Amino acid sequence: MKTVVIGVIGADVHAVGNKILDYCLTNAGFKVVNIGVLSQQEDFINAAVETNADAILVSSLYGHGELDCRGFKDKCVESGLEGVLLYVGGNIVIGKQKWKAVQSRFKDMGFDRVYPPGTSPDDAIKALNKDLR
Repeated sequence: MKTVVIGVIGADVHAVGNKILDYCLTNAGFKVVNIGVLSQQEDFINAAVETNADAILVSSLYGHGELDCRGFKDKCVESGLEGVLLYVGGNIVIGKQKWKAVQSRFKDMGFDRVYPPGTSPDDAIKALNKDLR
């Protein structure tokens, strides 16, 4: 069974999507470590280290995900999580921006998959199953 850490980064308290993702991932056969809302990068990383997680899924709905996620990959590497998959999704930037540019910026920050608002949990589950083979 693959282990995934999920949570909502930064000063974001949007819990409904986090609970839905937890439910869907659990039903898809993943061991889910849900660190909840108002989580900092270190919270995700510490949980991933403690549980030997295969992936970290970062959610953000309040628009400041880009700021909250800067340096995340570097901190993962420093903590011995070089191979952990990093996914991010939700309303991760402020204002209306071209999605391709947003996706490119997050990939440049080291995220393996970047999802726009309204993405189905099934899309992330399919990608996890593919990426974790």
